[in-house]
Amino acid sequence: MSKITTAIIDYKLSNLKSVKAACDYVGLNAFITSDFKKVLQADSIILPGVGSFKEAMKNLKELDLDKSIIENINKKKYFLGICLGMQLLFTKSEEFGNAKGLNLIEGEVVKFKSKKKFPTPIPHVGWNNIKFIKNNNICDGLESISQMYFVHSYYAKPKKKNVILSETKYCNINFCSSVSKQNIFAFQFHPEKSGEFGLKVYKNYLNIIQNDKNTF
Repeated sequence: MSKITTAIIDYKLSNLKSVKAACDYVGLNAFITSDFKKVLQADSIILPGVGSFKEAMKNLKELDLDKSIIENINKKKYFLGICLGMQLLFTKSEEFGNAKGLNLIEGEVVKFKSKKKFPTPIPHVGWNNIKFIKNNNICDGLESISQMYFVHSYYAKPKKKNVILSETKYCNINFCSSVSKQNIFAFQFHPEKSGEFGLKVYKNYLNIIQNDKNTF
């Protein structure tokens, strides 16, 4: 078990048990907390989540967790975002009207559009291919095209393409399925529900923290 501590942030919309189990499996010393002070003291952060972007931001702000996330990232501590936890990094979301995000990555979160002639099932649920479009230690040991598990109705559109780590095609839409920016890694899919390949993401995250804490 790593001595490096990782805070799994509980903001009352999170899929916590499976994330904690994945951390335990790879030896990542993680604990679940809603206490912003404990988040600030941790060496790294995991922000999981399912549900509404707007409600998530409301809860983060009420618990002062938005400030602790931004402060930790600005201090070059590592961050792993999962599903809604990835979307919250962006500037805004159109879900239930425009809502402001953490604005740590410029861009917006938009809903899959369904056309009458070619209906798009929403939400996007199940296994799908992800295609890595740049190299990063977070995807070591993964195939250039891997299958991961998704559950979402909205997807992120980064303003700058250089933050896009992987893309996925759903119906006729190519969307950003993961991002990396310096000490930030985030995935629209659920690595903890994606079998062996997904667990490699958590193992790689641990290795990055242990081996190269301040170099990206």
